[in-house]
Amino acid sequence: MRVLTVNPGSSSVKVSLVADGAAVGWAAWDRADPAVVGHAVRRWSEVDAVAVRFVHGGSQTAPARVDDALLATLERLTSLAPNHQPLSLDVTREVRRLLPDVPVVACFDTAFHARMPEAAARYPLPREWTTQNRLRRYGFHGLSCQYALRRTGELLSRAPESLQLVCAHVGAGVSVTAIRDGHGVDTSMGFTPLEGAMMATRSGSIDPGLLLHVLRTAPMTAAELSDALVHRSGLAGMTGTNGDLRRVLAASLRGEPDATTALAVYRHRLRREIGAAAMSLSRLDAVVFTGGVAEHQPELITSVIDGLGVLGLRAGQVPHTEVDRIVTRADSRVPALIVHPREDLELARGAEAALARVPVR
Repeated sequence: MRVLTVNPGSSSVKVSLVADGAAVGWAAWDRADPAVVGHAVRRWSEVDAVAVRFVHGGSQTAPARVDDALLATLERLTSLAPNHQPLSLDVTREVRRLLPDVPVVACFDTAFHARMPEAAARYPLPREWTTQNRLRRYGFHGLSCQYALRRTGELLSRAPESLQLVCAHVGAGVSVTAIRDGHGVDTSMGFTPLEGAMMATRSGSIDPGLLLHVLRTAPMTAAELSDALVHRSGLAGMTGTNGDLRRVLAASLRGEPDATTALAVYRHRLRREIGAAAMSLSRLDAVVFTGGVAEHQPELITSVIDGLGVLGLRAGQVPHTEVDRIVTRADSRVPALIVHPREDLELARGAEAALARVPVR
């Protein structure tokens, strides 16, 4: 099957053509514009299906063929993933307009976490708020975790579903997921992609009492507070940059104290989330790092691993290479790996499974 995969990000769109499970074409546009889909369709017009990544799927537990009712449901989730959901919706509508006879499948990052235990999924809030089971922890980066699990199984010669591992997706967004029995059982992101570790422009978890204090002492609207936490916090907020890790690393090398402090906070919060996720497992078979930062800044990953000795990890040399690999020393009790992100392959698998009406395994 030839599947055109579309991965809308907060500021870009990545497109890949996957034929029978192998990527045979790839393109990316550094602008969040659904019109770029037209370029991809003109390049690869002969396809059997199109798969679109959605960050938030709500109660969806598996990839689903798109119809008007599904789009209406996904539209209602926009406020929970404002950086990504609107573009995914616009892209899907554009694909349906350009290829009206080709089935379109929506694949959801949240679906990987749909079987999270209630103890991990529930917030300790008044039950009258939570009786409809909507104010819960959904989790994100599921497609990335799904591929990282599969690839780690290959690298360790283990069946993926037999592994218990911690997956850290480290990109502009950062999340850490505990994986057992082939799915997420705990994760750092929650009701929205704002919870958890520090990120490029997002704050990650903040004491809600602090936010209430800010609202009382510096009155602002909910929209203004959201903008500050989503777009003007994290590495960007602490350093006065755009949050690009390369700029922050360069500033730290120049001796800029704000950048050095920001990187220390970034590493600390990532290690803390990894440690917390490990506690949701009965054993730790591996820690796998994926995402753009893991792919392009392996030295930063080494510096994170250096602080994970309590989990049995010992960092090794991490040369720049395009190869997925183990990055801990041979005497490390637990291996750590860097796996390059391949959400396109998971999107294609999801489309094939949805159209065949069989579950993704």
